Amino acid sequence: MSIIIDENTRLLVQGITGREGNFHARTMLEYGTKVVAGVTPGKGGQDAVFDVAGKRLSVPVFNTVREAADKTACNATVIFVPAKFTPAGVYEAADAGIPVIMTISEHTPVHEMMKCYYTARQKGARLFGPNSFGIISPGKCKAGFMAHKYYTPGPVGIMSRSATNCYETVMMMTACGIGQSTCIGVGGDMIPGSTFADLLPDFQADPETKAIVLIGEIGGSEEEIAAEYIKAHVTKPVVALIAGKNAPKGKNMGHAGAIVSADGTGSAENKEKALAAAGVRVAESTTHIVEILKTLKL
Repeated sequence: MSIIIDENTRLLVQGITGREGNFHARTMLEYGTKVVAGVTPGKGGQDAVFDVAGKRLSVPVFNTVREAADKTACNATVIFVPAKFTPAGVYEAADAGIPVIMTISEHTPVHEMMKCYYTARQKGARLFGPNSFGIISPGKCKAGFMAHKYYTPGPVGIMSRSATNCYETVMMMTACGIGQSTCIGVGGDMIPGSTFADLLPDFQADPETKAIVLIGEIGGSEEEIAAEYIKAHVTKPVVALIAGKNAPKGKNMGHAGAIVSADGTGSAENKEKALAAAGVRVAESTTHIVEILKTLKL
């Protein structure tokens, strides 16, 4: 079992005829994901054609998400469009009843992301990102741009604000024989569509997931809120890493959400303290995450 996406996912790619959308649609098809439709306004009626393992695969392109949903019964979408167009893509997908929406672009305007956040919830959709690498359930489905060759099926669920730290962790896990159930890119922007606390109930309920890895960053209060939920509701072992310990206060460090306030709010120290108090095993590095997982005898 996995969470959010699996072998039954019927994926839509918004922006499939663009450079990034087209490239990654092919890699998702190569992985075995059921990419059933694409959307590019003005190019409806065309096919996006891919050469996959010596076979020629065609994905129908539609002008609107609603048309794609009606014709193909797609139940998840990944949005490969520039940040300024991301909100419109989210609204369209939510209005069309798509239950899982993943956004890739970084620096979606904060006020627009607030609207996306509430629109998705009003429509009953689960929104991931922005600035997400997507979601992968190894061996079942890939929706995003992660290097899938490093992922293997297994018992550890991962959710991460940082793509690079997640990739490093997964690569080392796989090298020592520890697989993953589902890996989720929460995204590093200031307002994520889904937080750690939103995802913890899914991992807790998933019988395939035996341990949970939380890779956080400085900035915001997601990790502290997650710590409260873990303390009250999570019985599975949780390992956490907080990136950005050496970042100076008041300075944005790359990601839009990675900023420590002058009063220390959002600091790695505060986050680690809250997580440790909740019984979480706090790692000092990606290597340390794997060392801790080895001791759990999963």
